[in-house]
Amino acid sequence: MHLKNNLQTPYYICEEELLEKNLEILKYVQVQSGAKIILALKGFAMWSTFPLVSSYLQGCTASGLHEARLAREQFNKEVHTYSPAFKEDEIKEIASLSDHIVFNSINQLLRYKNIVKEVNPDIEISLRINPEVSSSPKDIYNPCGIYSRLGVTLKNFDTDILEHLDGLNFHALCEQNVDALEEVLLSFEKNFSLYFKNLKYINFGGGHHITKKDYDVEKLIRIIKAFKQKYNVEVYLEPGEAVGWETGYLVSSVLDVLENGMNIAILDTSAEAHMPDTLAMPYRADVRGSGLAGEKKYTYRLGGNTCLAGDIMGDYSFDMPLKLGDKIIFEDQIHYTFVKNTTFNGIKLPSLALLKKDSTIQLIKEFGYKDYKNRLS
Repeated sequence: MHLKNNLQTPYYICEEELLEKNLEILKYVQVQSGAKIILALKGFAMWSTFPLVSSYLQGCTASGLHEARLAREQFNKEVHTYSPAFKEDEIKEIASLSDHIVFNSINQLLRYKNIVKEVNPDIEISLRINPEVSSSPKDIYNPCGIYSRLGVTLKNFDTDILEHLDGLNFHALCEQNVDALEEVLLSFEKNFSLYFKNLKYINFGGGHHITKKDYDVEKLIRIIKAFKQKYNVEVYLEPGEAVGWETGYLVSSVLDVLENGMNIAILDTSAEAHMPDTLAMPYRADVRGSGLAGEKKYTYRLGGNTCLAGDIMGDYSFDMPLKLGDKIIFEDQIHYTFVKNTTFNGIKLPSLALLKKDSTIQLIKEFGYKDYKNRLS
């Protein structure tokens, strides 16, 4: 279980061996399909692993100035930067850091195209398209939902801007298999392939669950190869969760056990602050060695250590009663977790650690009071 260490809970552990396993799959897709895969920092930004990740992937996609800086400073391969709206006081620095810039609207494109080219004559310009087709499992993660603010629809597309474009982007998936991509591509090609002729690349966005066990990798490769051959363009993919998927866990400790109609265990972590997607998606995180409520002999509601009434991880059962100091391990907590962490209630941020391939554990970062204080004024 790799828990024989002196780390104080809570902490995340990323397993280097599992991370490299995912990267090998992504490398295989690149080699076989000819696509370029870049890391979406919004999903995985553990930059201590970037020496490894950068040896497999072509660069990063950033969502604004700070991510672009991180990509340039710590990854230093291709940097693609997209934002729903760029700020005037940041656009020049973003252009200086980026190899590609992706505008969300024609308004933003027309406003900033000359500025970014003046700062970086070699920068390539793309526009995000809304293909208006998505099977995203939840509205909160559906970029193509009704009244979406993300991307340009066919109705709002203006062919006059084609002379300024090197590429087009779309993003319509959320942790989905290749069939969902196939559905989106049908609409995207039907509405926009007329405009591919002079483009250098098409970016298929993120949400491709490539490293999940049931993902049809071979079908993805066939789709990419056919698309590249048909339109003579480069193809980019920019997954986030596919890089960090099932590469590690969050370890917490039981602080108290009480009873109020059922047994309740208070942990030194938080769903609200440390595992936000378990509430936003929502989804039930797997707990190592547990079962569903009632499945094993002892059932507990696991709760976080904040004052939010709904800071609840869920109801889990165990073979033995929980006691103070017991470790509770939440599986698959490396992607879209610490990138979203907050210090709500002043709760301590979990430390970041790396389980090396030689079985040693490296403490990467420990957080404390200053991290909480410095976020405030």
